[in-house]
Amino acid sequence: MTNKPRSAAMHPGPGFRVRVNVPLEFKSEWEQFSEFETPDVSDLLNRLYAVDANIHCLTHSHHRLCGPACTVKVFPGDNLMVHKVLDVAKPGDVVVIDAHGSMSNAVLGDIVCTKSKHRRIAGFIVDGLIRDQPGILDLDFPVFARGTTTVGPMHRGPGEINYPISCGGVVVNPADVVVADGAGIVVVPHNIADDLLKRLNAFRFGQAAYLAAVQRGEFSNQWVDAILDDGGCKVTDDSLVDTSSVANGGLVAEKAQAH
Repeated sequence: MTNKPRSAAMHPGPGFRVRVNVPLEFKSEWEQFSEFETPDVSDLLNRLYAVDANIHCLTHSHHRLCGPACTVKVFPGDNLMVHKVLDVAKPGDVVVIDAHGSMSNAVLGDIVCTKSKHRRIAGFIVDGLIRDQPGILDLDFPVFARGTTTVGPMHRGPGEINYPISCGGVVVNPADVVVADGAGIVVVPHNIADDLLKRLNAFRFGQAAYLAAVQRGEFSNQWVDAILDDGGCKVTDDSLVDTSSVANGGLVAEKAQAH
C-alpha cells in the first residue's frame, strides 16, 4: 500500500486551528456605528481602513452590515472552516472570510447562507467568490464578495477561525467592528472603537451644519486657494493678456506675407 506523502499531512496549530470564544473585553459598543455612513467612518480613520472596493454587495441595495467580526481564513478553493464557523459565530457577528482573493472556487453558497440566517449571523464579507447568487437573493441575506462563479469549493481544510486575517488589503482581527453598505466596507480596530465613536459624534454635528450651508449655496473654496498658494501653484488668467498687442502682431505678419 502506498503511503501518503508526509507533506500532505495537516499540522495542528497555525493554519489549522479554531478559537471558539473571543475575550469579552474585545467587544465594543458596535451598535452605535450603524448610525454612520461608511465614507464618514473611513474619513475619520484617515482613509486607510477601507476594504478593496472590488469587494461589494452582491445582494440587495438596502443591505447593510454593522457588527463584530468573526474571522475565517481558508485555503483557496476550500470552505471546511466556513461550515465550522456556523458553530462559532455569535448572533449579530459579521463573518469575514479571507479566501486570498481567489477567483477560482466559491467559498459559500445559498445552503451556507440559509444555515447562517437560522443562526442569526448578520452576514458575510468574502475576499473571494460565492455561488448560488439567485438563491441567496431570495433569502434577503447580506453578502459582500468579489463576484460569483458556478464552481463550488472542496471541504478538506486547512484554515483558521477567530485569528487575524487580511480582507481586501485590510487586517481584520476578531471583534473588530465591520461596517458595510452600498458605499463600501470599513474595518474599525476594536482597540480604538470607543475613541472613534466620540470623534464621529463630534464630526456629525459640524458636518450637518456644513452640508446645510452648501445646500443653501453658501460655500467658499478659499481653502483650495490656500493649499495652492502653500504649494506654489502658478495660476494664470488669460483674460488679463493684452489682446491688442497680439492682434497688432498678427496684422504685421499678414502685411509681411503680402509683400
